[in-house]
Amino acid sequence: MSDGGNPKVAVIGLGEVGRGWAALLVSAGWPTALFDTDARMLDQGEQEILRRVDALVAGGRATRPTADLGLGELRIGRSLLQAVGEAQWIIEALPEDLALKQRTLEQIEQVARMRAVITSSTANLFASQLCGRLRHPSRLMVANPMVPVELMPLVELVPGPQTDSEAVESVRNWLRSLKRMPIMVNKEVPGHVVGRLTAAVWREAIQLVLDGVVDVATMDAAVQLGPGLAWTASGPHLTRAIGSGGHDIARHISERMVGFETRWKHLAKWEQLGPEEQHRIGRAVEKAYTGRVPELRQARDKRLIEELKVADQGPTGGWPGDLDLLRPPEPK
Repeated sequence: MSDGGNPKVAVIGLGEVGRGWAALLVSAGWPTALFDTDARMLDQGEQEILRRVDALVAGGRATRPTADLGLGELRIGRSLLQAVGEAQWIIEALPEDLALKQRTLEQIEQVARMRAVITSSTANLFASQLCGRLRHPSRLMVANPMVPVELMPLVELVPGPQTDSEAVESVRNWLRSLKRMPIMVNKEVPGHVVGRLTAAVWREAIQLVLDGVVDVATMDAAVQLGPGLAWTASGPHLTRAIGSGGHDIARHISERMVGFETRWKHLAKWEQLGPEEQHRIGRAVEKAYTGRVPELRQARDKRLIEELKVADQGPTGGWPGDLDLLRPPEPK
């Protein structure tokens, strides 16, 4: 479904995710159109996108000539038609509201090219739900990025039952060209993959704070400098495989289960946090970080850039290649 070369892209919705997508595309020199029904979001979003592009250049994640090329190709659509009319890839990045997304996707389909591919940035919804008002659901899939989108390499690709394989392959190739690491999610499950992991860890982090085991800042440091740091180099299963020394991995994992089973018995099991507990954790986080969020965000982005520089020097030269390194060899 690609006409060759970098596709023309339209980003619909300029919240946090849409701005991140736009900054990534522009910094890569891709022709990008933006649209939001809220004129204020358009104006504020454009300025924030420019700031993020400059930050990518300053951090060595983009070159000035390429970014300037992308900035020269950046267009603000004053209507949905103007934004998506020539696009080959349309990125819907609206809030997590099924009715809003369905209605907008229907409108996009009415004015987009027949061969345009449409991806929805959503952590909670499925393509099978989103295509409810579409005449051609075969070109729609979920492409859920991590935040901040312009820095985090991982993107979850979740096709629907009717998504065309050619459309999936086009999006995978485009993401790789943007130096993203697309992972295929084979089944539609709530939260996809990363959202479920995040939910599990956050629930336990909340419970440990509510129980007075640690305060908010200590909890965050424990994740950052503990499993968070380790998992940037290896995931939970690879960690176990490495811990086995490469010998009898299955037995090593079974032995490790004993210790984990004791912990699992004591983990938080609630599915909904009550109003009082919500207030307590909200106030605790507010107390820890109020007045410091801008500087902490800047520090986080700086750390991410440094981590990505290390990843770029890996054995295969970056995240997409590293994923290939982890895959078992094809049978001969």
